[in-house]
Amino acid sequence: MKLPPADFTGKVALERTIKQRRTIRSFSSAPLTLKQFAQLLWAAYGTTDDRGFMRAVPSAGALYPMDIYAVVGTGGIETIQAGIHHYEPGNHTIALLVKGDFRNEISKASLFQTWMAVAPLMIVITAKYDRITGRYGDRGIRYAIMESGHIAQNIFLQAEALGLGAGIVGAFSDESVNRVMNIPSSHEPLLIMPVGHKGL
Repeated sequence: MKLPPADFTGKVALERTIKQRRTIRSFSSAPLTLKQFAQLLWAAYGTTDDRGFMRAVPSAGALYPMDIYAVVGTGGIETIQAGIHHYEPGNHTIALLVKGDFRNEISKASLFQTWMAVAPLMIVITAKYDRITGRYGDRGIRYAIMESGHIAQNIFLQAEALGLGAGIVGAFSDESVNRVMNIPSSHEPLLIMPVGHKGL
């Protein structure tokens, strides 16, 4: 599915998003718009040059070993079916991998952090290390982990600019997350970021 194009001029100053950004663990169940969803994915890993190659984050050797998955809840995003979606940066599209609402299963795999399941969207950042270790050896693993941090910060700041909030989770069973999402074991989950309207 083709996503709406990203906006490159926002209404909120970058400095303000940095000052106001907080890790959110309380969400409203209100849905996101398709435009908000598309903007978040672009900020995470979208392309930023006319050739459709360079991304929104730095990557060692421009190898881009990361994959971005969206776990969308029922009614979580307008016009988007609940399920596991894979983001394709080159053409700014998503591909539905598995139908269904898997937020509760992801929260259980994350040491039963049930607050996560309220958010309409979870963005899962994964690394496929062999895309980068072929050039950099084991050092490439470190570079990929650095890259995941750049992606996470972009999501935090873009969420804040959109009037939304984001959380961040690193405590989970890798195997359980991969199984729930039905993604290859070679796509190692590094971070899960629930995103939505801020709760009370």
